[in-house]
Amino acid sequence: MTVRVLVVDDSALMRRIIVSILEATDDLKVVGEAADPYEARDLIKALSPDVLTLDVEMPRMDGLSFLGNLMRLRPMPVIMVSTLTERGADVTLQAMALGAVDFITKPMSASADWQQVGEELCRKIRMAAGSIWHEPVRTTGQDHALSYTGHAANSIIALGASTGGTEALSVVLQRFPPEAPAVVMAQHIPPVFSTSYAHRLDRTCKIQVHEAEDGMAILPGHAYLAPGDFHLQIVGKPGAWKAKVSQFDKVNRHRPSVDVLFASLVPYASCCRAALLTGMGHDGAKGLLQLREAGAHTVIQDEATSVVWGMPGAAAALGAAVKELPLSKIAQNLLVALGR
Repeated sequence: MTVRVLVVDDSALMRRIIVSILEATDDLKVVGEAADPYEARDLIKALSPDVLTLDVEMPRMDGLSFLGNLMRLRPMPVIMVSTLTERGADVTLQAMALGAVDFITKPMSASADWQQVGEELCRKIRMAAGSIWHEPVRTTGQDHALSYTGHAANSIIALGASTGGTEALSVVLQRFPPEAPAVVMAQHIPPVFSTSYAHRLDRTCKIQVHEAEDGMAILPGHAYLAPGDFHLQIVGKPGAWKAKVSQFDKVNRHRPSVDVLFASLVPYASCCRAALLTGMGHDGAKGLLQLREAGAHTVIQDEATSVVWGMPGAAAALGAAVKELPLSKIAQNLLVALGR
């Protein structure tokens, strides 16, 4: 199947680069180019593309305003093309909250090596074409109604996610109360973005959210996000866990890797509860199986609520999950399982 793509970028040079990358494939076809959201709006009506690539910062109408209108009037898969800067990270995370499927970070100069970025872009466009669009979840006071009465100091919750995961993790974390056990997370995300994302979660959650640092104590009422381009492992003993942050080889093409995080918790499986959320690929599936086989309570997000059911689907195929649940039920299930 050929995926029809509309490229939206105010830079003619960047449009040429992206078009040349996509046109070099057999299954991706650029059906149009737009220099701003107004041109994009008209081309979407005329061409009905399967996927849109959208620059974060656009003239005449900013990318976020355009994306918000698009998702309200004509939802479609959108891949954001972002700069690897703090400003680019913040805007891109807002775009994900509005319904964008995923993002890529472009090199800092047009003369940079685009081969790796191009491969990632093509892979994500193919994935986006088959993704399931979900209306962004709007949280309310009721979303914070959960409570936890167990012994938090000796318990730990582990979460892993990729495509669609920035919003999925947010939904789960916002339901955890301040007295919840420690939460550790691996989300496929680049440097700079992980810092902005941790700050964003910290502003919206009742538990305190940090970007993990090597040697940091893992405490109840706190959540720790693996830094971009670093693996996160948990070491120590129950009640005295610490974060180990390191930069050894990528696992399953990723750093951070969910499998690395989950595998580090196998020695503590009896007091661990883990969930594998939406994401492309299979990272985390084997780690979740290891945890289940060691006695942990394990959960996967169901296909109906996942943007991409790659990672949880791979875990399901291995028999790695005790339960398969919609996103809205995962936080409660993990807390109840810990309280048993």
